[in-house]
Amino acid sequence: MYINSAYLNNSLVDFKDKSKPLVVGSCGTYHLYTRPKLPTYRPKGRLDFQLLYIASGIAHFYFDNKEQDTIVPAGHMVLYRPKEPQRYVYYGNEQTEVYWVHFTGSSVKKILGSYGITNDMRVLSTGTSLDYARIFKQMIYELQRCQTNYPEVLTLLLRQLFILIHRQLTRDHTRKNEYLDGEMSLAMQFFNDNYNTEVNIEEYAASRGMSVSWFIRSFKQYTHTTPMQYIVSRRITNAQMLLETTNYNITEIGRIVGYDNPLYFSRIFRKQKGMSPSDYRKLGQAGKK
Repeated sequence: MYINSAYLNNSLVDFKDKSKPLVVGSCGTYHLYTRPKLPTYRPKGRLDFQLLYIASGIAHFYFDNKEQDTIVPAGHMVLYRPKEPQRYVYYGNEQTEVYWVHFTGSSVKKILGSYGITNDMRVLSTGTSLDYARIFKQMIYELQRCQTNYPEVLTLLLRQLFILIHRQLTRDHTRKNEYLDGEMSLAMQFFNDNYNTEVNIEEYAASRGMSVSWFIRSFKQYTHTTPMQYIVSRRITNAQMLLETTNYNITEIGRIVGYDNPLYFSRIFRKQKGMSPSDYRKLGQAGKK
């Protein structure tokens, strides 16, 4: 087992410090490969925040005082808030390597939020990076050397760690958004090309490997309207253009935009525009005189 840790002012007692926005209290690392087990149990938590980075192997966390463990693999970080019960275990046969840092301050929640770490986040998917380990090791080194202005350096290093976490969280969010944007853009193009046919929303969603409920919810998030409302909007918009610019009769226009039943077309048009297609055409013609 390898262990290396360091503490502000060489004190192992956890503390709360509101005199500065952000204060690093301690930092360290564990690497289990000879010891069979390393458990930690703090039923009342600590006064400060703790961030743990699983660099390799896996760690077992017991959140909310439950007996069932949550397995956290390498490439994740776990954040504990003040007075939150802590219970976690590392096992030697799983080759667990963990870095940790304790910090406090008057603006910790605000600072975390500015880097995309919200109050509901407990396990952060950060990926593995040598940069994470480098920052943790540098914080340990600064705490051990105690050179001039080292508390300020510790704060800067911790903020650098937060920046790297924020970049990773943003990258994951961007990937999800890129997928959503791509799929919804394809859907809009499909509906634009086929608005005047019998479009089956369930069949379209299935053809893209999506559940219909997820597709409708995502489409509405992207366009602020449901797929069917979007199709109806395209039909009525194009019907307006035909009423204004052509001499096609109402039945013909209804068929062109996808309504074989002229009465149903008129009813939908009235519902959308507050008047019948014929009244809309008359209003347009009157405006041109």
